[in-house]
Amino acid sequence: MRAICLGVTACLLSVLAGGQQSTKPNLDAAYKLIDTCAARRMKAEQIPGLALALTDRNGLLRVTTYGYSDIETKTPVTSETRFEIGSISKSFTAISLLQLREQGKFDPQQPITRYLPWFSIHSKYRPITSHDVMTHTAGLPRDRDDVPSSLYQAAGVRDRWTGYEPGKYFAYSNIGYQIMGYVLEEITAKPYAETVRAHILEPLGMTHSDAVFTNDTYKRLAMGYMPLYDDRPYNPAEPLIPATWQEYAAGDGSVVSTAPDLAAYLRMLLNHGAGPNGRIISEESWKLLTQKAAKVPGEENTWYGYGIFSREVEGHRYIEHSGGMTGYSTRMEGDLDSGLGVVALENAPLGPEDIASFALQAVRAAEERRPLPSLPEEVPMIKDAGDYAGTYTAADGRSFVVSDDGGQLALTYKGQKIVLQPRGTDSFFVSHPQFALFDLHFGRDKGKVMEAFYGGEWFTNERYVGLRQFSSAPQWAGYAGHYRAAPGNFRIVLRKGKLWLIAPEDDEMTLTPMPGGYFALAYPGRPARERISFDTPVHGKTLRATLSGVAYYRTFTP
Repeated sequence: MRAICLGVTACLLSVLAGGQQSTKPNLDAAYKLIDTCAARRMKAEQIPGLALALTDRNGLLRVTTYGYSDIETKTPVTSETRFEIGSISKSFTAISLLQLREQGKFDPQQPITRYLPWFSIHSKYRPITSHDVMTHTAGLPRDRDDVPSSLYQAAGVRDRWTGYEPGKYFAYSNIGYQIMGYVLEEITAKPYAETVRAHILEPLGMTHSDAVFTNDTYKRLAMGYMPLYDDRPYNPAEPLIPATWQEYAAGDGSVVSTAPDLAAYLRMLLNHGAGPNGRIISEESWKLLTQKAAKVPGEENTWYGYGIFSREVEGHRYIEHSGGMTGYSTRMEGDLDSGLGVVALENAPLGPEDIASFALQAVRAAEERRPLPSLPEEVPMIKDAGDYAGTYTAADGRSFVVSDDGGQLALTYKGQKIVLQPRGTDSFFVSHPQFALFDLHFGRDKGKVMEAFYGGEWFTNERYVGLRQFSSAPQWAGYAGHYRAAPGNFRIVLRKGKLWLIAPEDDEMTLTPMPGGYFALAYPGRPARERISFDTPVHGKTLRATLSGVAYYRTFTP
C-alpha cells in the first residue's frame, strides 16, 4: 500500500452540508468555535476526514463536514458520506432484542442456551444470561483476531474460559455482542441486517445506513486510513495508509451510517425510544437500554446498560458510545437533560471523542446562555508537572532527565530535549526514535512519582526506595518478544521480575502463572479473563504464544 502524508489542506473546512445556520448569536459563536477546534485537532492528528452532526430532540441543528473521504482523489466528505460506526452498532443489536422482548420472544434474564442450545464455554459458575452478555459482565474474552465475521465467533468460545462469576465485573467484550447478534438471528430466523433495517433504520428514515457491509458497500464508503505502523502507539508525524478491508455482518459492529442518519438515531434515544413515526422501543425498554447495570472500572460516574454507556456531566446525565473499526472511528453523545446531542465520524482509527465532547459542551453552553468554553490547549498543561521532575536511571546506567517547563513536561535524552505529550494518567508519548515502540509510563508510591517504564525497561529516580533486583523463572526471558497473527500483534516484556503483554495501543496486562503451564492475563487491578501460553522454544526463545485459543507467532521485529 502506498503511504500517504497528510498536509494542512486535509483539515480545511468543506462547505456546510445540511442543517441551517442559527439565528442565535451565541450559537453561531459556538459553531465557529467548534469549527476551529475540529480544524486544530485534524491538523494535529492528521485526520483525513470528519463529519460532525449536532441535534436536539426536535431535529437536526447542523451538519458540518471537513477534509477528504478519499485523499488521493481529493473527494471531500459530504453529509452523504458513509462511515463504519463500529461499536455504536451494539446498541442497535440491543434495541432489536428489546423489541423482541416486548413481543414476548426474548428474556434477557434467561441463559444464552435457551436461544442458542449449542452455546458453551468452560466455566465453573452459573449459566451465562443475555443480561450478563449485554452488560459486558459475563466474563467472556474481548476479541478474536483470527476469525472474520462469522457464526464461528460465537461457537468458538467453547474452547475458551470465563474469567469470573457472571454479573460480578464489567469487562468489555466484542465477542459477547457477536453472540447476541446470532441470538437475534436465531429468534427471528432472519439475517441480522434485515431485522435491523426493517425495525430501526427504515422507521427512522436512515436511508443512507445499513447493518452489514459487503464489497458492494465499499464503493459507497469513505476510504478508511490507518497508521503505517500497526505495532505501536500512534505518532502523528508518521504517515497514514489506506486501511485493510473486510466484509462484516456481526452484531458488535456492522452498521454503516452518515452523520445525519446517526443523528436521527441519537434523536430517538434522546426521546426515550420515540421516533418521528412512532416508537422504536417502549419507555420500559428504553430504561433497560440505558440502565446503570454495570459500573465501569477506572471511570468516574460511568455505567453500562445494554449497548450504551451513561455518565454524569455537570449535573446532567449523558448517554454515549464510541466505535472503532479498521480505518474508522466514531463517537455519539447525548445529554438527556438538555436534549442536545452530537455524532462525529472520521475515516481514521484515532477517535473523535475530544471533538465530539467539545462540540456538545459548546452548544450546551450557548443554549444555556453561559460563557462558551475555551478551546482545548494545543499542547496541554500537565497538572502537578513538578511531580515527574528528576533524573531517571536504568540498571545499565542509561538515563534521561524530566523537567517541568512551565506546566509542560520535557524529557532530555542524549542532549536532545523533547516535550512530552499526555496519553493518559501518568502516561506520555515521546517523539524520539528511541521511544517509538511504547509510551513512557510513570509509577508512583504513596502518590510520589518514583519510577518510569518504557516497555520492558525500568528507570528509577532519586526518590525511589526499594528492591532493585528481581527474580523470575529462567525460561520467562525466552517468552519476551514480538508476536503476530493476522491482523493483530502484541509484545511480551519481562519487567521487574514479571511478564507483561503490551498491545499496540500501549495497553498493558499482567501475566500470572497458573497451574497447568499457562498464564492468566489481566489489566492491573482487574480480574483475569484471558489465558496465554508459550511453546516451541528454539535457541531459548519460544516461537508461539497462544492467547485464549488464538495462535500468535514470534516475528523478527523487536
